[in-house]
Amino acid sequence: QVQLVESGGGAVQAGGSLRLSCAASGRTFSSYYMGWFRQAPGKEREFVAADRWSGGRADYADSVKGRFTVSRDIAKNTMYLQMNSLKPTDTAVYYCTVPIGSDYRNPHYWGQGTQVTVSS
Repeated sequence: QVQLVESGGGAVQAGGSLRLSCAASGRTFSSYYMGWFRQAPGKEREFVAADRWSGGRADYADSVKGRFTVSRDIAKNTMYLQMNSLKPTDTAVYYCTVPIGSDYRNPHYWGQGTQVTVSS
């Protein structure tokens, strides 16, 4: 089992920044990747970003490329999502995810989510 706890969400004005954190525990060593999804009101969940625990394989949705960055602190078993130049369209509940293996676009484990609200 893997447990994921997100934090760092909140309300910000357009153009601002937020950093989300995801603390992982459990059998995280069995997964090569960790990622982020989001779900806006009335929309389906969508992939945002992912990277290997060892780094170097970051993948981003086109809508966030150049604005969002994933990083990790392996010693703390924590992954981060730095979000800059936020837009109202980034408003969503953000979920930290862990796949079984490397299929990070179809994760198995999900956190409880953290709300991000961007006002214009």
